[in-house]
Amino acid sequence: MSRQVAGAAAQASHEPYSRAVVSGGLVFCSGTLGIDPATGKAPESAADQAEQALVNLAGILSESGSSTRQLVKTTIYYVSTRDFAAINEVYARHMPDPPPARSAVPCSALPEGPLFCIDAIAALG
Repeated sequence: MSRQVAGAAAQASHEPYSRAVVSGGLVFCSGTLGIDPATGKAPESAADQAEQALVNLAGILSESGSSTRQLVKTTIYYVSTRDFAAINEVYARHMPDPPPARSAVPCSALPEGPLFCIDAIAALG
């Protein structure tokens, strides 16, 4: 049995997907952007967007009954390879030790113009 996660940190969307789904003892988080839920706007830089996206992800995981300490797999998407070092520095500050498995995918563009996006899988508990 699975359940959809909703709430403030989940940033309700009108798109046909769930922000997160809990199933089989895991939380599957859809792509999370660096949009400040209070303002609805994203910061200018990729590093600042990564910071906000990771804060948003932590909120979604908390609402789901998990946390960043329980992350097992992430995938990050970023537009410019020039931003990778700064993004990686921000990412490292938010990850547990040892960090989860990760894929990093450079993209020519992301829908609606963000510079960074992250999806994740975490264990419950």
